[in-house]
Amino acid sequence: MATMQDVARLAQVSVSTVSYVLTGARPISQATRDKVLAAMTQLDYQPNAMARGLASRRSRIVGLLLPMDERGIGATETAFVTGAAAAAGAAGYHLVLSPIGVGDLDELRRLASQRMLDGALLMEVQLDDPRVDVLRETGVPLVLIGRTSDTTGLSYVDIDFDRTVRDAVDHLVGLGHRRIVYVNHSADAIAAGYGPALRTRDAFAAAMTGHGLTPLMIAAGDSAAGGRAALATALRQAPDLTAVLAMNENAVFGLFGELSTHGLTVPDDVSVVSMVTSPQVAELATPALTAMTSPGSALGRIAVETLLRHLDGGSGEIHQQLLPCALEVRGSSGPPGTASRGGHDLAASTEAARRRAATRRRA
Repeated sequence: MATMQDVARLAQVSVSTVSYVLTGARPISQATRDKVLAAMTQLDYQPNAMARGLASRRSRIVGLLLPMDERGIGATETAFVTGAAAAAGAAGYHLVLSPIGVGDLDELRRLASQRMLDGALLMEVQLDDPRVDVLRETGVPLVLIGRTSDTTGLSYVDIDFDRTVRDAVDHLVGLGHRRIVYVNHSADAIAAGYGPALRTRDAFAAAMTGHGLTPLMIAAGDSAAGGRAALATALRQAPDLTAVLAMNENAVFGLFGELSTHGLTVPDDVSVVSMVTSPQVAELATPALTAMTSPGSALGRIAVETLLRHLDGGSGEIHQQLLPCALEVRGSSGPPGTASRGGHDLAASTEAARRRAATRRRA
């Protein structure tokens, strides 16, 4: 394998000149540059990315700080990552995924102080996110995929939750639903100030009130079991519900299971709409989920492009952008069932559905 010394020998220049051609640290005449590049081509020399980075004081690495638990990341989160990775790669950067959350500030300070990253992207942003302060203190350029409550001087890209929730509620109300329950993320996520959970909670209340309807939100653990428990709670608090809006795709399949346990079908008895969801996840359900499709890949790409502009131009111009989710109607939403239109509550409909199921089993 050819080395920098081999290139210098063939081009009849010093090793430092080869380094300057690679890094741009000093101006080199075009004639000398052409000789070095020709030697590199002839020797099939592959410059070491880290060596180039050290010489130019750039690591060519950007970090994506994405907290993770034992569940890992699902298809919807993966879209953010792949969009960011593709944009970084196209610009000659490497994207490194680091599971650093708000409880890992010492680890973040260590990472930032070692100058291993040229810049950072933050996901799973809380309204008051101490990771922002740490990165600012250590001088690491950053862009948020999400928003804090105070975004002064911060670049971010995020989902337009107000419009997304409003479009989802409008879809269900347009079908004739009046008793809609919102299944959010967990109570712990809400208490911790997780931005999407709080913004969608408030947006749902506003959208329902705007239609003259009463909002009801149920917190749910991020799991199928959490979805089952949330639906059971919803049926107790709103036995006349005809639609469920959820922004917790890990819980959605538990919702379907609990509805089936009560003898209820989707969408004949209860419609279900999932928010911030990838098409891959939506198609896993039976029937396929009507969903507000996440713009995750686009947000990941825009975040990286914004960060790289900051790196290339110093502080750069602050960029703040919201993208809504797009409604994709599939099989899980439809008009309210006949029982609901006739004024019967869901408890009666549930009991009737159980009797029908029992009759079919005996037959």
